[in-house]
Formats: sequence, C-alpha cells, structure tokens
Amino acid sequence: MNDTIKADLCIIGAGSAGLSIAAGASQMGAKVVLIEAHKMGGDCLNTGCVPSKSLLAAAKVAKIATASGKFGAPQLERGAGDVRQDDQLRFAGAQAHVHNVIAKIAPHDSVERFTGLGCTVIEARAQFTGRDTVVAGGKTIKARRFIIATGSRASVPPIPGLAEAPHHTNETIFDNEVLPDHLVIIGGGPIGCEMAQAHRRLGAQVTILDSGRILPKDDPDAVDVVRKRLIAEGIAVRENIKIARVNTQGSGAAVVLTKPDGGEEILNASHLLVAAGRRPNVENLGLEAAGVAYSPRGVTVDARLRTTNPKIYAAGDVAGGYQFTHLAGYHAGIIIRNVLFRIPAKAEPAALPWVTYTDPELAHVGLMEAEARKHYGDSIKVLRADFSGNDRAIAEGEPDGFLKVIVGKGGRILGATLVGLHAGELILPWVLAISNKMKIGAMASIIAPYPTLSEISKRAAGSYYTPTLFSDRTRFIVRTLGALG
Repeated sequence: MNDTIKADLCIIGAGSAGLSIAAGASQMGAKVVLIEAHKMGGDCLNTGCVPSKSLLAAAKVAKIATASGKFGAPQLERGAGDVRQDDQLRFAGAQAHVHNVIAKIAPHDSVERFTGLGCTVIEARAQFTGRDTVVAGGKTIKARRFIIATGSRASVPPIPGLAEAPHHTNETIFDNEVLPDHLVIIGGGPIGCEMAQAHRRLGAQVTILDSGRILPKDDPDAVDVVRKRLIAEGIAVRENIKIARVNTQGSGAAVVLTKPDGGEEILNASHLLVAAGRRPNVENLGLEAAGVAYSPRGVTVDARLRTTNPKIYAAGDVAGGYQFTHLAGYHAGIIIRNVLFRIPAKAEPAALPWVTYTDPELAHVGLMEAEARKHYGDSIKVLRADFSGNDRAIAEGEPDGFLKVIVGKGGRILGATLVGLHAGELILPWVLAISNKMKIGAMASIIAPYPTLSEISKRAAGSYYTPTLFSDRTRFIVRTLGALG
C-alpha cells in the first residue's frame, strides 16, 4: 500500500514556476510537496535560459577577441595551428563554460535546498488519480491545493522525414561537443536566432530557415537591425521558405527545400537544430481523472490561474500564452496570493517585457506601433532615438539600433521597443512606466548620467516636446518676453 502524505500544496514540476511557489509557500509556513520527474530547475536551468545565455556570452568573447582592430588595438591572430582545430578547441571551451554555469546555479534549485526549506521533494513522475489525489514515487499525496507547473518542450513540426533524421532541440544542443561544419536551424524565433549567432561566432557555418520572417512577434523595424547583423556576420538567413522533407544523411541531414519554380534545393547539414516552437507538457498527468480541461495549447485556466477543478492551479508554460521564465515567476506570485492568503488576485500583467539576446539585443514591452495604430488610430505619437546619436554607444563601437516609444493621448506611454547594445537592461524603466500608467513627461524630466546608454530613453522622451518647444509660438513668446527687458 502506498504511503499517504497530506499537505497544503502539492506542486508538480520543479521548474521556474514550481520552484518559486514551493520556496515562497514553505517559508510562509505551508506544508509543501514538490514533485519532479526529471531535473530540478526545469528547462530554464538545464536546457533553456541559463545554457543559451552562457553560450552566447562565450561566443561574444570569441567575437571580441577577433574584432579588436576596430578599436585601434592589434588584431588578435588565430593560432598558428589548423584553423578548424582552433575553432573546435574554442567550441569545446564554450560548452565547458555552459556546464560550469549550470553547475554553479544548480545548488539554488537543488533537492537539498528545498528539503532544507521544509519541502517534501519526490523525484518521480506524478499522476492524478482523482480530483484531490496524486500518486508519485510510491506515495499518495492528498493536498488542499495542487499546482501543475510541468512546463513545455520543443515542438518538432510534421515535416516528412524530420522525426527520423538526426536532429537537436534546445534539450540536446548544449550536450553537443563537436563544432558543426554546417548548422542548419529550422525556425527563426528567439532560440533559432540566438543559437545561430552563437555557433557562427564560434566557427560554424550557419543557415536559418523560416517559413515566414524571423522574429515574427517583434517590431519589423527592430528585426531588420538584427537581421542585418546576422547576415553581416556570415549567417545565411532564409525566410519565407518551404521545406519539402528532411533526409537522413549519415550522421547529418539533408534538408530539401521547394523552390518558387517548383524545383528543389538541397542543404546538407552536419548538424540540424529544430527551434520551431514549443508545446506544453500535459500528457500522462491523469488530468481527466482530476477534472482538468486541457488542449494542445495547455491547461485551461481562468484569470486567477485556476483550472476547471478549483482546487488545482496551473502556472508557467503549461498554462498557455507567452512562455517566459519571468512570466512563470509572476504566475507564482499570483498563485501564492490566491492559495495561501485567499486574495482573488488575477494574472493580468500590465506590462509584459521580453528580450531576444542576439547581439544587438531586441527588447519590447507594451503595444507595438502596428497594434497601437489599430487600437488608437492617428492619435498616437511614435518617438524615436537612435543609438548612433548616443555618445556611449559610439564609444563602445556599437551605434546600431534605436529606441521606439509609442505614446497615446495625454502623453501616456503605451509601448517601447529597443534594439541595440544592452537593450534588455534598458527596457526596465519603460516596463515600470507602462505598469504604472505613467506619462512621457516623467521620463523626459529625469536626469540621466552621462555618458550612458540610458540617455537614449531621456532623448526619446524629450522629443515628444520638440514640436512645441521649437514652434513659432514659442519663438514669439521668447521674443516678447525678451523685449520686456
């Protein structure tokens, strides 16, 4: 007979959402059971944000080391040995860096830490057997409330031959120890573009394939800046293409494209990376037994993140919608308020930012220009400041990119898009502004330290007042007041 554990909360999934809820609830005095079938830390730590940003960091260093000439320093030459061998050593070092970073962060997400916080951690697969019962690892858990936080996984599109051909997803690419001769990436979203640039800078030939345009959810003007940089670095960006099939070719693959004239083109890939979206992990959880509705898009939830069983909540990727680690953390706070404090909090973020960590970075929050025009017509104003006019960006040798701000009636800030050096760090003031329904005057009136990249925010905000400040009316007022002595 299974042992029975009674708890306040039973959390299925120890990724970003599950760990945040478990840590908060246990430290607030709740009895928590945390269940994880695979790796503590989930996708973000093991196969997502942490390894991808670590590889990008290593690749950026490699890029800087070979581009010192533009700063007047002697160009760093490659080793005297075989160039390919040098690249392979660099790639191996970059992958070692990735796993070192994971190892440093892993203790924060470990079984030992959460056991120390008072959680009961079960490393096994969980399944609902009823509306208030879960079994896992030979234990039966009965809890007041359950949270499904099982995350998502890479989706493999139904391209003929793809499933059978050797390929990577984000779940395996960071275990690859061999520098690709030619990395072909199916999918030009954030993961595809980031991994393309990282591998290119580490010495691989790279091709991105996308059935539409790359980074389709972002502002087209900002995407154009990223696209130009990727192409300038030698990445083949193939947009609006159709893949007919994928053939296995030894340890690699041959990607067959359908040309506009009906003919075929073959791309030989030593390595193939599939980065064509993600799908929530809803299978084999016994959700039917729990009375929880779900679809291929995720678990069905209301604004309070409750499922169709009011005792069960869902958080993070599995709840559908945008799939960001920071959104999972936001969900954790909403659920804690609902479950522990009985506050009917709703998951309605006023401003949800996102960042693509290419170089240059692309960051966004709020409404984009096209969305704003659709909702508000010509009443909006679009403000823009270019990094080419920012002294710090020029000093850093990174003048590409811009800030675009969407302003509505009365000067209310509706959205902001940044593309350029450290855009992800520079977006936060605009997240604050939109979250608190601030007006553009608040940003225009701040004192920005010089020389910093953040001056771009003040410059864009100040341009809102330029037509008025330098108008004929203003000149008349100045002349009139001057005439008075």
